[in-house]
Amino acid sequence: MQKIDQILKALAKEAIGEKWGIQLEEELIQVQKTRKDFTGDFTVVTFSLLRYSKLSPEETGTILGAYMQEHSIMVAGFNVIKGFLNLEISQQYWKEFLDGELKAEAYGTLNADKDSPLVMIEFSSPNTNKPLHLGHVRNNLLGHSVARILKASGNRVQKVNLVNDRGIHICKSMLAWKKEGNGANPESTGQKGDHLVGDYYVRFDQLYKAEVAALVDRGKSKQDAEAGATVLEEAREMLRLWEADDVEVRALWETMNSWVYKGFEETYRRMGISFDKTYYESNTYKLGRELVVRGVEEGVLYKKEDGSIWANLEDEGLDHKLLLRSDGTSVYMTQDVGTAHQRFEESGFDSHIYVVGNEQNYHFQVLTIVLKKLGYEWADRLFHLSYGMVELPEGKMKSREGTVVDADDLMDEMEATARQMSEELGKLENFSEEDKTRIFRQVGMGALKYFILKVDPKKNMIFDPRESVDFNGNTGPFIQYTYARIRSVCRKGKEIEKCTSAEALNEKEIALVHMMYEYPEILREASRALNPSLVANFLYELAKEFNQFYHDHSILSADSPGQVCQRLLLVEATGNIIESGMDLLGIEVPERM
Repeated sequence: MQKIDQILKALAKEAIGEKWGIQLEEELIQVQKTRKDFTGDFTVVTFSLLRYSKLSPEETGTILGAYMQEHSIMVAGFNVIKGFLNLEISQQYWKEFLDGELKAEAYGTLNADKDSPLVMIEFSSPNTNKPLHLGHVRNNLLGHSVARILKASGNRVQKVNLVNDRGIHICKSMLAWKKEGNGANPESTGQKGDHLVGDYYVRFDQLYKAEVAALVDRGKSKQDAEAGATVLEEAREMLRLWEADDVEVRALWETMNSWVYKGFEETYRRMGISFDKTYYESNTYKLGRELVVRGVEEGVLYKKEDGSIWANLEDEGLDHKLLLRSDGTSVYMTQDVGTAHQRFEESGFDSHIYVVGNEQNYHFQVLTIVLKKLGYEWADRLFHLSYGMVELPEGKMKSREGTVVDADDLMDEMEATARQMSEELGKLENFSEEDKTRIFRQVGMGALKYFILKVDPKKNMIFDPRESVDFNGNTGPFIQYTYARIRSVCRKGKEIEKCTSAEALNEKEIALVHMMYEYPEILREASRALNPSLVANFLYELAKEFNQFYHDHSILSADSPGQVCQRLLLVEATGNIIESGMDLLGIEVPERM
């Protein structure tokens, strides 16, 4: 069906031509949803039309409204308030919508074809010196959901991961293990590999701080002690040996990274995250270095006397940015230049989204500028989806000090909390232990994902595990429970397949249909804004509206068979949209709870 606002614009254009002899372009006619404090469904704003009508806003709106109601069965009534023409959409339109478009399981989504825009989206980007933690959880859930929303909006989407598997931080874990590991591995310790390696990253920091304290006690300044600590110099030497392809260092690096990758795979699988391709910094930094050196040769970058390479960004209102250290080792910017170049050469993407926290705003601003200096016009296709930090109620976390909440531990806690709260409420008393375990997992993960994704990505947030599992309020379990209620009703209403919308719709039913009508536009806006919270909060409002309808009106015991059918159609359509929207958030919806 043609969208309501498009129909109303065409009708208003016709009215303006008929009444005032003006052929106005539809783009100049403003139609919007009616404000909640006004009566109506859609509003035509008349102020821009007064130059043609030569009348007051109220008179202009009244003439337009009368014409539109007379010439279209879609318009059931109207009112005018200070130049806002508020139109009431007819029962017939809503009933045709309920019997038609709204029945489609894929309602609101679009399919991509070979000519659709290709969007590459990078998320996760973990370091191989520690396990995934709460900050990574927000990154992964946000990236995965945005990818699904973009795909549902008709784009070709490629999800990519860049593993930061080289650098001084990786060497710190390696060095601490070499000093104190005594051959420990995941099998001998019973630890996941990423957790084992993360422990040695924490241990390096402890060794470093102890040495700095000892040097200060012997009379050195803190600054000199921090810069000259032997253990830090050993880590730097290990990085230099790694970049020189030292056999022993490379062997240790491959072994410890393999432990971490196996751990990551387990965490991703549990989180429901997947990628189309994984890139490794160790494979891309050399290309980045070649491009940076070429930039010096072409005069767009410069080399200092110590051999380090820099970009002068003063013309862009920024400072000078280091691209290659004096000892020839790379920085993050070097590998990002190489990775971006490789990805464009491979795919020719139409846009590339980096899902990275807002502490890296400067980095991605510089990345675009450096790529443009190197002559790559496609640098304008890069976009940084900058999101806020996530913390726990007790405060900020620090990886090197071992105070982070690991993703695995967090997921364990979510499932345990879901179990505890479900048992307190007695919701699953008659379920088998196998079904209970599955539902606890679905509810726990649904609570985690929804609580994080309902927040605008740009905002910092505090994650409270127990609050997220509440079965009331704006939570994943509330929406999951609503869906389970819907499926229960549908299982009992077997005649739904033969239903058509035969009865008049009451006010609550129209409100529900009207809300579901908005779902496609919610998806389009979430895709444009790269903001899953628009979908999440829409689903909450829809679930609330449905539960109010369910509370106020009987469904299977309605007054007539036609009314039963009609309400079953509404129930089924609501369930389809909740299932569709939750899937875009990466959340499973149980059939029974």
